[in-house]
Order: sequence, then structure tokens, then C-alpha cells
Amino acid sequence: MLVEKELAEFSPKKDTVLTIGVFDGVHLGHKYLISQLKEQARQRNRLSGVVTFRQHPQEVLSAQGGLPYLTSLEEKVSLLRNEGVDIVVALTFDQELAKLSARQFVTVLKKYLRMVGLVIGPDFALGRGRRGDAEALRKLGEEMGFTVTVVSPVKVNGEVVSSTAIRQALAGGDMAKVVRLIGRTFSLQGVVTTGVGRGSQLGFPTANLEVDAKRAIPADGVYATWAHIDGKAYQSMTNIGWRPTFGGPGRTIEAYILDYRDDLYGRELKIDIIERLRDEKRFASAEELKKQIAEDIKRGRAILDSRGKN
Repeated sequence: MLVEKELAEFSPKKDTVLTIGVFDGVHLGHKYLISQLKEQARQRNRLSGVVTFRQHPQEVLSAQGGLPYLTSLEEKVSLLRNEGVDIVVALTFDQELAKLSARQFVTVLKKYLRMVGLVIGPDFALGRGRRGDAEALRKLGEEMGFTVTVVSPVKVNGEVVSSTAIRQALAGGDMAKVVRLIGRTFSLQGVVTTGVGRGSQLGFPTANLEVDAKRAIPADGVYATWAHIDGKAYQSMTNIGWRPTFGGPGRTIEAYILDYRDDLYGRELKIDIIERLRDEKRFASAEELKKQIAEDIKRGRAILDSRGKN
């Protein structure tokens, strides 16, 4: 099985306490659960480990495909490692893995990762048909020699922090709520591609950011953003949407980077999205649009000056 081949690459020197999940976004709820995992591992003199998946299980299990993701696999693994766990394991979620029972899955975790403890959220379930809920796992643990600890969810303003809630806030362009739930600024990263050059014609040359089609992105509109280039942060204005004044093929993410004029085509660019300034709308003329962009820049600068660099 592929899962055993992937797990065989790890050989912990000590027994482990693990948590398992998609961890999309690595948000405040995930961070709290991981903090409890690390504390338990420390108290028991064990290693702490996170088992996650290379793709969302819904990509395999649902006819509709997966959900828009908040963090790429590389970003997710990096964020998880930054939380200070000893081991991060990313497994390929395929049909073979989906068919494993809860008993079969924890058996391979014990065999390859020396699992003696499992830390989970209240709604967690694993194994075929999601039959391995907290109660079933506790029974397996008593039989197979591992503990199960259930960690309460984290709430912000009375709402449970979840990847779903973050996606909904993004879809509404509510970046303040996204930050409250995720615990950091939301970013987009991609390669700068050639656009139609409309921004340059207007006097505001933009970098056309190409991101994965499966990526969750904020609602259409104009945003105050920070653009990261060669280790330096530049103030920028980013338009997400369909360019209704001039039209064009498909939805775009276009960043006008203030005080920067070098060519970025073909380079990787990271954009921190700070605040939504307005809806995207159609203007009667190019002059009206230019006037609005100038106002957006003035307001955006004031917001970014007050927030500081990320």
C-alpha cells in the first residue's frame, strides 16, 4: 500500500503522540489542538507528530470534487513545522487509503510511527465510512495500547473556528474576520504572467498573478495589499475580478505595486491581502476609472501606513 511506503520513510526514535487531519489553513483551532498535542507529548516524554494529507479527502470521496483550499501542501507543511511539532507526515489520500478501516489505519500508525497517543477534535472521525469517531477510537486504544484525548474547539466571537468559516469570510471579502479566525494575514502566491496591458495604458501597470484554480480567493473587489519581492514588502493595490469596464477572458488577480517598476514577468510573487476597499464595478470611461484608481491608492496607502508591514 502507498500509505505504508510513505510512512516507512519515517523512523521515529521514540514513541509518538499524534494528531490527524487535513489542517487546511492551519488556523487558530488547529494551532490550539497542536499546542495540546505538544504539551501531552512533553509530559509523556514522547515525540509530537501531525499526520495530514496531500489533498482534501473530498477530492477522492465526493463526486463534486474537493473544496477550494486555503493553503497549498507546501504552505501547510511549512506552517505545521513552524508550530514546533517533531514530525509532519503528509500522506496521499487515495481510494486505497479511503477503504482502510479505523483499526487498519491506526495499526499502520502504530507500526511505522510508534503511536501511543492520539489527540483529536470533538467531531473527528477516521477510517472507512468515518466509523472511527472518538468513542470507537477510545475502544481501539484500550485494546491496542494508545490513549485518545479530545480537545475542545476554539471559538472567536462565539463562532467555532473552522476552515469552512474562513472560506465563507473570504467569499464575503471580510478580511478582518479571516485574520481573526486564521490568526495571520491571508496571502496569495503565484507566478506573474503576461496580461493584456490595460493597466500600463492607464498609467498603472499591474502584475497579473496566476494562482491555482483550486485555491480559495477573496470576493471580487479592490484590496489594499502588501507585495513581497526579493525579501522586501511593497505597498500595492490588488484587483480581483472580471474587469467589467473593459472585459477580458476570465477572472484575474492584478496587483499594482506602488513605488516599484521592474519587470516581474515569470517570477513568483506573494501578496498579503489586508483590507477590501470597494466592490469591482464598471466605469463609463477610462478617465473615470483612472480617477477612481488614484483615490483607491490614496486610501490604500493610508490603510497600509497605519497597519505596518507584514
